[in-house]
Amino acid sequence: MAWTNSKIFRPYLSDVLNNTTAMDAGSDTFYCTLWDTDITPASDVTAANSAYGSGVWTTSGVAGAQEWYESGQWAQGGVAMATTSLTEGAGYVMFDASVDTASGTAADLTAVVGAMVYDFSLATPVDNQGVCYNYFGGANTVTNGTFTVVWNANGVYRITL
Repeated sequence: MAWTNSKIFRPYLSDVLNNTTAMDAGSDTFYCTLWDTDITPASDVTAANSAYGSGVWTTSGVAGAQEWYESGQWAQGGVAMATTSLTEGAGYVMFDASVDTASGTAADLTAVVGAMVYDFSLATPVDNQGVCYNYFGGANTVTNGTFTVVWNANGVYRITL
């Protein structure tokens, strides 16, 4: 099993457009979790299976699945993303975090291949509904240092219209 790309969860986008989910990019709390290669993310799952702690996004119930965390460095359940926003431009809509998401300064994380972003503020249709997952292009490791998820200039996700 492996990560191959980055995607927005279909139910999240559908729930926002159907007004089932009242996402507020500027005031909701979004978390970034880190994962290894032992899961295969899929964007076309139910809202419940996109949520943190459900489907493949749990450290129990999925053989070998590993959420990377370390006490005092990168919390289990993820690190809150700072300064999130939704921006519209000519031909696109972009969800972004203008501040990169980082661990403490003494992290030991091995073979981190991707992140899952979820909205901690949501309770409908499910708690901690997944927003998207982002593939890092391969394994990333830090030893006694800072692990930083550097958000792309095109955002955490970008929809081209």
